[in-house]
Amino acid sequence: MNAPTPALVARPERLRLVGQRRQILALMHQRLMFGMLVYALVIGVIILRLVWLAAFGDHAGRKGTVTAYVPARGDIVDRDGEPLSRTIDVWSVGVHPARILGDKLAIAQKLSQLLPEKDAASYFAILKSDKPFVYLRRRAGPDLIAALNALGEPGIALDREPDRLYPQTSLAAHVLGFTNIDGHGAAGAERAFDRELTSPETRGEPITLSISSKVQQALEHELGAAMQEFSAIGAAGVVLDIHTGEVLAMTSLPSFNPNQPGHTNPEAMFNRATLGVYELGSTFKPFTVAMAMEDKKIRSMGQIYNCPHDLPVYGHVVHDTHPFGRACTVSEIMMESSNIGTAQIADQVGTERQKWWLNRMHFLEPVHVELRERGRTLTPGKRWGPFETMTVGFGQGIAVTPLHLANGYATLFNGGLWRPATILKVDRTHPAPRGERVFTEDTSYKMRALLRLVVMKGTGKKADAPGYRVGGKTGTAQKLIGGRYSQNVVLTTFAGVFPMDEPRYVVVAMLDDPKSTKDTYGFHTAGWNVAPVVSRTISRIAPMLGVRPDMKREPNMNEVLPYIHEPAEK
Repeated sequence: MNAPTPALVARPERLRLVGQRRQILALMHQRLMFGMLVYALVIGVIILRLVWLAAFGDHAGRKGTVTAYVPARGDIVDRDGEPLSRTIDVWSVGVHPARILGDKLAIAQKLSQLLPEKDAASYFAILKSDKPFVYLRRRAGPDLIAALNALGEPGIALDREPDRLYPQTSLAAHVLGFTNIDGHGAAGAERAFDRELTSPETRGEPITLSISSKVQQALEHELGAAMQEFSAIGAAGVVLDIHTGEVLAMTSLPSFNPNQPGHTNPEAMFNRATLGVYELGSTFKPFTVAMAMEDKKIRSMGQIYNCPHDLPVYGHVVHDTHPFGRACTVSEIMMESSNIGTAQIADQVGTERQKWWLNRMHFLEPVHVELRERGRTLTPGKRWGPFETMTVGFGQGIAVTPLHLANGYATLFNGGLWRPATILKVDRTHPAPRGERVFTEDTSYKMRALLRLVVMKGTGKKADAPGYRVGGKTGTAQKLIGGRYSQNVVLTTFAGVFPMDEPRYVVVAMLDDPKSTKDTYGFHTAGWNVAPVVSRTISRIAPMLGVRPDMKREPNMNEVLPYIHEPAEK
């Protein structure tokens, strides 16, 4: 009988070893899975704990979420990268009344000494209340924090939290706006770009505004000085790039500190530049002349109109501050700011065409800009007939914002293209729109000399800035008081463009109810009080904007100078 082979003898032993190995691997797999489940459970408990703390922990009753877990709100910077608004960590002081261990009356007395905004009785009432948490102060200084910490009271909460800081304080306050207690934008750019500043996709990326801090400071300083000198109740100003629509500076006075919006007079928070609408007077006259040129009603700056001392028309009488009492040319009408002459030009244009042109210029809509604070134009409405057409032609009976006016002048002098204004810097990510054709390039070109004439020889002499070829128009409008136009309360405006031979920038300045002074010889018109603001502002900002003074350059004044005859009667 043959003996079994070695291979057949060893096979059962190998099978037994393979079975044991499989059992061991299965046991290890079970233990690994159990460990992973335990690890996932621990992670889940930690996450739930964090969520619970966010909703119901020490921060509950304040903002409802732990802002420390949320990425910071994006910064806002000017066109040169200078910070205008940023998020920082600050100390806050609060109290959990139920956790107070010491004598509540004694603690209330100590709190009234350290936090004098409330008396001891008020603090005692807070400490006795059943509220889970009460804020005592935001943005607390380090000395106060040290003193409160020395009290050793566990019920007093000293925490770090994110807060919005405006390092330039009140500079461009109405453009920037401010945030509310929940950290969201409540006004200005903070409100307009709230989604971009808080979106998870863009959070942390700064918003770059078109504002130049240097230009803004110059405009605010000059307007503020004039407001004080002439005892005006308010002021507004805009500096606009006429080719891109970028707002390089925009101010409304009185202003406020966005770091402390709750401590500000509500009137100071009103944005006069974009929300306030005003009858801006004779600054509208260039638009009327341009409309008539486009409609072939005016074919030459030497075209003659009858300019008597008073013009009875449609049951009313139109007056002039400086009446001609003779025939006058278009050049003279603009130079001396004649209501009588402009009224006749507007009458030639007609009501329907005037409305059509104002629509083309977007004057009859809320001003186009990213800010939510936008005023709605006021017009004669259903009463808009032939006489109202005349008054609208010289800026009475229609109320627009100063930014409307600035954008209108940009349209008129950039070659005739309307573009919306923007407070965002124009670059590759935010290109300037191509624009809508309103006026022909020929009309835009011929209007340069006409408004340069106003500054060289007319009502705007004090707006001139040597070497910068300023052109523009004064506007003095009587304010409506009790439904009637006041003879003593006015709103003065100057809309300027420079350099007028090759226009690049618009500067609009407005004073609300300026008073006459000894230096103005009793006058309170725009040529005396707000035109100098534009002169000084342009002299300061032109070098910043790369405009060099040149005493030899001028627009083609042959378009207008041959049609100036004898001086207007004063």
